[in-house]
Amino acid sequence: MVTGDGSGVAAHAGSAAVRLLADKVGLTDELSKALTRCSKTPRHDRGGVLRDVAVMIADGGEAIADIDVLRHQDDVLGRVASPATVWRMLDELSPGRMKKIATARARTRRRVWAGLPDGLPRSRVAGKQLDAGVVVLDVDATIVVAHSEKEQAAPTFKKTFGYHPLGVWCDNSGEFLAAMLRTGRAGSNTAADHVAVLSEAIAQVPGTHRKHLLIRCDGAGASHELVAWLQDQNQVRGRRVEYSVGFAITDHIRTAINLVPKKTWVPAIDADGEVRAGGDVVEITGLLDPELLAKWPSGMRVIVRRERPHPGAQLSLFEEADGWRYQAFVTNTKRGQLAFLEARHRAHARVEDRIRHAKDSGLGRFPSREFAINTAWLLAVQIAADLIAWLRLIGLDQTALASAEPKTLRYRLLHVPARLTRSARQRRLRIPASWPWADDVVKVFARIAAIPQPT
Repeated sequence: MVTGDGSGVAAHAGSAAVRLLADKVGLTDELSKALTRCSKTPRHDRGGVLRDVAVMIADGGEAIADIDVLRHQDDVLGRVASPATVWRMLDELSPGRMKKIATARARTRRRVWAGLPDGLPRSRVAGKQLDAGVVVLDVDATIVVAHSEKEQAAPTFKKTFGYHPLGVWCDNSGEFLAAMLRTGRAGSNTAADHVAVLSEAIAQVPGTHRKHLLIRCDGAGASHELVAWLQDQNQVRGRRVEYSVGFAITDHIRTAINLVPKKTWVPAIDADGEVRAGGDVVEITGLLDPELLAKWPSGMRVIVRRERPHPGAQLSLFEEADGWRYQAFVTNTKRGQLAFLEARHRAHARVEDRIRHAKDSGLGRFPSREFAINTAWLLAVQIAADLIAWLRLIGLDQTALASAEPKTLRYRLLHVPARLTRSARQRRLRIPASWPWADDVVKVFARIAAIPQPT
């Protein structure tokens, strides 16, 4: 028999760990301060509502009405806002309040990074770790299809209909630092958008970690304005900014490639640091027309990679002549083996996993017809991604769930059922003893509970 009169049971008990984490690291308090209104004290604290929306998104929610999944756990989480209140909160997030939220996120991030036992993880390239202190920022855009008429949704360059948001992720930690919701017509290589979103992302990096930045971008960032802006960041006192940006294979590049002696090519390396069969790398900066280089910032190096294409690949007329596929990128890094610099650039492909995870956690669907509310939703998606990244760094370190995909993490941790009991004036969440990952779930709650309260 199946009845609907059960009590004392929490269906998504693991999501309480994400909410507890937001409270323990001080994010909830910071959001509450950022959204405080002098003229009115709402029944539901707006910072707490935004936190709950982020927890809902991390838990797999795709619509504002999914907040009811958290509302049914009032014995565990306390009072949670209704969908109507969530709508009002998102509608109240003006550009000015979003700036305050960005400041709140930056303060919380500084506290989280300072409290990591082993410090900020190093980014890995070709089986090795980059130098300590190097913070890697990956910027990329993606298409989000809209299945109905939404404000500023438009046809995209991929012949779809929707939005074309641009985001920046931290490769060291997996955090979603900054994003910009753009119309579907937005260009892939709009320099102003790249500069704006990168400026917001750098502001999210704690000041003590801005001394050495590596910014990676695909060919969409190969514009004179963006590369010049990246180079100008080195004028900031105490800051060193390196860039690795994809570069188009133009006629000038093809002419230089034809001038490269065969013995000059060096073997490329793969993601594990081993020699990549059928791949070579060479620098062609000295073979380019000086007038062309004069249009770009000084110190820019042009590096080309070639490899044998896979069967069925479409080649250009230039590539069909010798059977190689060519890719180029530019960097201002002065030292390092060419093969390592090229592998470091190809590691930018990890941002595709970040985008896929974000689309699986709120980015794949915008809930409103209004562009402003969808922009606020994107901000909640960033906060949700940060909470999951912090959960991995603090609660899941050295467990089987540390590298789990979002769906797996929800299936094994966030959606775990539990029974709520009371004794000795305490509430206890009792995870089923037969749950295969019960020990990991208990460890997560214990590690989060051990986080010292922020001063």
